[in-house]
Amino acid sequence: MSRSGAKRFSLYEGGSIPQFRHFPKRGFNNKNFATRFEVVNISELERFDDGTEVGVAQLSQAGLVLGSSSKVKILGDGELTKKLQVVAHRFSKSAEQKITDCGGTATKLSTEVKPIKRKPKQKQ
Repeated sequence: MSRSGAKRFSLYEGGSIPQFRHFPKRGFNNKNFATRFEVVNISELERFDDGTEVGVAQLSQAGLVLGSSSKVKILGDGELTKKLQVVAHRFSKSAEQKITDCGGTATKLSTEVKPIKRKPKQKQ
């Protein structure tokens, strides 16, 4: 048996600390699963005409968000003087208050959460 050759752990480095133990451990990170919103302030909505409906497509055409498939959150920074019907995925409390104070409406779009599809366990 001793002449058949030594069987060592493939990462064995002769008694020193193995290379993989020098590096920090990497754990679970929620960054890949977090929902990201593009932010638009109330002051940026002043460029739209009074009484118009402002949705994600209109924000995309105006260059305020990257694309029409983006999820948008409206924040209450600045002042709004026009009556607008704003449609977005989320609103801050101050933004919703400022829109309704000017006589406009703040409509929330649904953010769909896709369930994880798992294979059913097979009975043996």
